Formats: sequence, structure tokens, C-alpha cells
Amino acid sequence: MTKAGSRILQGAREALAFAKGESKVADFAVHVPHAVDVRAIRGKLGLTQVEFAARYGFSVGRVRDWEQGRSAIDTPSRILLTVLDKEPEAVERALNAA
Repeated sequence: MTKAGSRILQGAREALAFAKGESKVADFAVHVPHAVDVRAIRGKLGLTQVEFAARYGFSVGRVRDWEQGRSAIDTPSRILLTVLDKEPEAVERALNAA
């Protein structure tokens, strides 16, 4: 087996162990982006600032401040915004199920 093939196989084994709960959580890290383009995410979803804020639980002022660079985005909000950017359907399913 090639070196690349061995690495891929090892990664698959580690992922399977993690999925089965056989691996320590500390072995894995979550990467939260330092910057999030709120305006682009909102635009991709086709929402106004008011609609975006209401749908996802932000204040309109906070959304406006983020978009204009007047306020830093806290880590939990960056996580939610990243999920909205990549998997908006997952957020909708989670919120509609609540």
C-alpha cells in the first residue's frame, strides 16, 4: 500500500473509532473561523437584516454592527453563522423541531 493510502486508511479507522465513542474527544479539535462574512451569508439565504435577525435570534442592531465591522462576533455566534453558511438546512431542521 502507498504512503497516501496508509494515511487515508488510518484516518478512516480514527473516524470510525470516534463515531463508535472509542476515541478520546481531546484527540480531535473543532476549528472555528476567526472571521465570518455575515452579509454574504445573509445574502445567500435571501434575507433582509430584519428577517435574518428574527429567524436566528439575533438583534437587528447586532447584525448591522457585525456587517459594518463595528462589533466583533463572539465564538458561539461564529459557530452558528458558519453552520448557516455551510448547512442552513440543518439549522432550519433543528429550529423547527424545537
